[in-house]
Amino acid sequence: MLNDEKWFTEIDAQHGSALSLKLIEKLHEEQTPFQRIEIYETEWLGTLMVIDGCTMVSDRDNFLYHEMMTHPALYSHPNPETVWIIGGGDCGSLREVLKHPEVKRAVQIEIDERVTRLAEQYFPELCESNSDPRAELRFIDGIQWVKDAAADSVDVIIVDSTDPVGPAEGLFNEPFYRECFRCLRKDGILIQQSESPLFDMPLIKAMHKAMRQAGFSQTRTLFFPQFIYPSGWWSGTLAGKSDLTYFREADARNKPFATSYYNAEIHKAAFVEPEFFRAAMA
Repeated sequence: MLNDEKWFTEIDAQHGSALSLKLIEKLHEEQTPFQRIEIYETEWLGTLMVIDGCTMVSDRDNFLYHEMMTHPALYSHPNPETVWIIGGGDCGSLREVLKHPEVKRAVQIEIDERVTRLAEQYFPELCESNSDPRAELRFIDGIQWVKDAAADSVDVIIVDSTDPVGPAEGLFNEPFYRECFRCLRKDGILIQQSESPLFDMPLIKAMHKAMRQAGFSQTRTLFFPQFIYPSGWWSGTLAGKSDLTYFREADARNKPFATSYYNAEIHKAAFVEPEFFRAAMA
């Protein structure tokens, strides 16, 4: 919602809260076959992408989400050579994945090509690895991609989706997780953004249950701050075919790339569960 004072406000009516950001100008707006995309220049957060009225990515705080949706999962896998990113059209997660030299192939499957083309225009730093020879951009339905894929063909699946409504709704259920389980190799890991632990515990609990019912032996949720998302506190939920407590700690401590948030200590701390979370999951 844009008001006359040049503030963008995202209202979370379900939880009686809202986030307002002071704008400089609107840079772009369009309706794609899938969703409405707006691009703004803000006073403090830099460039901001909004999809269907919800804040998606900003210059200033995107590193939190992109780093925490990628590096913990990759360093929890013994040898992540093949990675799929379902969604992730802004390409920030793809960039982080390709910082790992052991990754030989990273496929980004985004249903709406316009998200990526606008990111290339307005968030070029997020798209700097799009031309990496290991990267593949596929503009198709991620659910169909997983259904059509061969069994035992991927090491890590990152579901970098919008909220569980509209095009992303089918990514939050047991049938989708079952197909992911089939496609993952022996030590395979699935990580999916799982909304706010403060606002969305019923969803997170349902995700854990559905992942287990789909065949995954372990599930874990990690936590991180995210200013522009409802409550300012976000999560990613992992499902693994084997031990999710495995951590290539030495590799994380000696990572051959820079990060702004993630490190080995953050990795371990992110999985510590608050008491209310433990009680809700019991």
